[in-house]
Amino acid sequence: MFELALTLSFIFLSLGLVLATVRLLIGPTLPDRVVALEVIASLTIGFILLYSVAFDTPVLIDVVIVLALTSFMAAVGFARYLEQGGQRDDD
Repeated sequence: MFELALTLSFIFLSLGLVLATVRLLIGPTLPDRVVALEVIASLTIGFILLYSVAFDTPVLIDVVIVLALTSFMAAVGFARYLEQGGQRDDD
């Protein structure tokens, strides 16, 4: 039963990554692309955590923490850029 849950989780995370990548590539506005990039980062964090659980490698949790902090800082940077009047396609 645990293996089935892991397999389904990997499938759903893969589907989410594909859909977020499509939004990143065809998103009509810059904020849409930024949100898609954040979703991709979150799904990647989920992938690494799931892999860590599936193959019993707890050392990868440190990698997840660093990736999450980096993703957060990127989101803050993009938000600040947009707040200060950065180039937006929807204006």
